Amino acid sequence: MPSTPVSRCPVLDITAGAVHAEAAALRAQGPAVLVELPGGVRAWSVTRHSVIREMTTDPRISRDPHRHWPGIADIPEGWQLAAITLQRTFVNAYGAEHRQRRRRLAPSFSPRRVAAMRPRVQATADALVARLAELAPGETADLRSALSLPLTMTVICDLFGVPESMRDRLGAAIDGIIDTTVTPEQSAAIQVELDACLTELVRRKRQAPGDDLTSDLLTGSVDGAPAMPEEELHDSFFLLIGAGYETAVNLITSAAHALLAHPHYRERIAENTLTWDDVIEETLRHEGPVMHLPLRYALADIDLGEGVLIRQGDPVLLAFAAAGRDPELHADTPDTFDPDRSEKEHLAFGHGPHYCLGAHLARLEAHVALTTLFDAFPRIGLAAPGPPPRIPSLVINGFAELPVVPRPREGAGVPHPRRPA
Repeated sequence: MPSTPVSRCPVLDITAGAVHAEAAALRAQGPAVLVELPGGVRAWSVTRHSVIREMTTDPRISRDPHRHWPGIADIPEGWQLAAITLQRTFVNAYGAEHRQRRRRLAPSFSPRRVAAMRPRVQATADALVARLAELAPGETADLRSALSLPLTMTVICDLFGVPESMRDRLGAAIDGIIDTTVTPEQSAAIQVELDACLTELVRRKRQAPGDDLTSDLLTGSVDGAPAMPEEELHDSFFLLIGAGYETAVNLITSAAHALLAHPHYRERIAENTLTWDDVIEETLRHEGPVMHLPLRYALADIDLGEGVLIRQGDPVLLAFAAAGRDPELHADTPDTFDPDRSEKEHLAFGHGPHYCLGAHLARLEAHVALTTLFDAFPRIGLAAPGPPPRIPSLVINGFAELPVVPRPREGAGVPHPRRPA
């Protein structure tokens, strides 16, 4: 692990209570700052847009801890970031191996395949919004648990063929994995539960394959590729199912909160002077759904300037959600939600070879969820002033809940399902 005096090594807040202020303070200190993660693990935190962008394409940076992180031997038992950091999937592969394994899954998330999913996404959103319309006048609802979460969980679980009876259990295990406030003992127990869920999913799909991505990977029918090894299957399902809904659920919730906190932008959308795409891209810039996606590792010494030298083998932590608020990129009020800004550049879905496979799907889900919600409830409002509590995670960035008061159009009843676009 990198060596530096403890007094000079800030400890990242595992509760993520003020994540953007923390990132701004680190950004001001240099192109990379050595920080302490849970379990005493140290890594170089990178919060500047330009440096993150360069590191995502630098061949001297790897995501494979098993080949390129000497400090892996020092990880404490029950480390809270182990499940995300140490998985053996295409995401953590390096170079040609990464490209080959990624190509196996990429067609399932192509723009054409995602566009074909729109009718199913719309039908799910219609059903969830109809339930909100059944609330008594003035009754509150948590928009995250009533719309964002069940919509995205349904979509990704349908794609992978996860049985209905397993979805709540699997979702709870994945939520537990990304909670960086748990103790090592709790982390170990959550990992056991997640492994049990994934083992059960594989067992069921081996016994009764279906028309889903899990069965394709098990039988080797994705572009004629051979079946995946068991360990890689487990890690891949965790990665793709977890990332498939955790990213989108926070994008939807953050975008809804921004519009509820700034109702004049909803009026602009109704007047056709602002688009839903403007809102979604600005949300990705302002509240990227992933903060840190640990870890990367230096294959050689890397001099970033300003006296910062990352040594070979040092772990690197890229703060993707911080990149969109870098004043060097967005000099004009970077911390303000402003969908009118002409440049909304961000790294919310990463950059380079590891760019998020599910970016098209997340944008589609956000568009469908937001249009369906605000069409049905143009007068919907926040149930309480002030920002909602954040998810206690160094990895995920978003709100743990979003209490709202749904108010349909005056004289309107339960919204009718829309025709698929």
